[in-house]
Amino acid sequence: MGGMTPSVGDQSPARRPAGRLDEGRCSVQALVRGDAPTATAPPARRWLLVEQPGPWGRDALLESRFDQAVAPRLAARAREAGVRVQLVRRPGGRLADTGRRWALADTTPGVETVRWATRETDAELLEVPWDGSVGEPTDVPSYLVCTHGAHDACCAVRGRPLTQGLVAAGAAEVWETSHLGGDRFAANVLVLPTGHVYGQVPTDGVELVAAHARGEVALPWLRGRSGWAPAAQAAQQHARAELGLLGVGDLPLVHLTHLPSPGEGVERWAVTLGSPDGDVRVTIESRRSEVAALTTCRALRPAHWRTWHPMSLQVTAPAA
Repeated sequence: MGGMTPSVGDQSPARRPAGRLDEGRCSVQALVRGDAPTATAPPARRWLLVEQPGPWGRDALLESRFDQAVAPRLAARAREAGVRVQLVRRPGGRLADTGRRWALADTTPGVETVRWATRETDAELLEVPWDGSVGEPTDVPSYLVCTHGAHDACCAVRGRPLTQGLVAAGAAEVWETSHLGGDRFAANVLVLPTGHVYGQVPTDGVELVAAHARGEVALPWLRGRSGWAPAAQAAQQHARAELGLLGVGDLPLVHLTHLPSPGEGVERWAVTLGSPDGDVRVTIESRRSEVAALTTCRALRPAHWRTWHPMSLQVTAPAA
């Protein structure tokens, strides 16, 4: 059976991420090893985007020009509400019309929305409702590219050229954003409102923009869909590759079952997905990586990670 991310291993110059980095950097080593970004999208379903031009420290919200008396309280409110905070700014250091925009995005399947509003003060974000009743909804995809160099140099060096490429490719809403995770997969992109996350995206981003304009995912660079369990992400990605179903809403999750472990360090799941031809049942296995490596440029010691392996795929036709 084919690999989980066909063509990710194709690292011809036209498909490599942007940016010149020395060979010791985490994203370079990940490319050399052939690390697959499958099933690495973060668990957040709801995202708070806070426009904050200017520099960001390692902890972007707490080390920026955002009101520092408000920042820890906003972080606490977001944790309690299960909302992930991302600072955003326009590419190239240019200011937006106000520099005071914010948005709440919900990536829950069937709900997908992004609602933008503006604030007079940062403190307003402590009181404004996050129930979808505030802000103007938009159907235009937003491309958030991690450029958080204070967190990992790979993100800045590879993310910044990609923002320019996405703008040139015709994306209307492009933002630099703070840490998305998966530094070794830079350049990383979050597409809202669907919540699809991509890694190792090449400089121009043309195929990514074209895919979402068609209402499809760009499978070669897909890390997964935020808010989904890793096993469900991996199963859906395998089913997409096998069945050619690339629509952003294709193969919805129906059921996820954790199966008995077949051996030490190995986990297995049965994942049921929906399709026009009936239920798609994928058995997926997760193992510890065979090698240990530095997974970020700041890591002090090598670490293992989980790898994903499809065991079977069956399509069950609906009853007549």
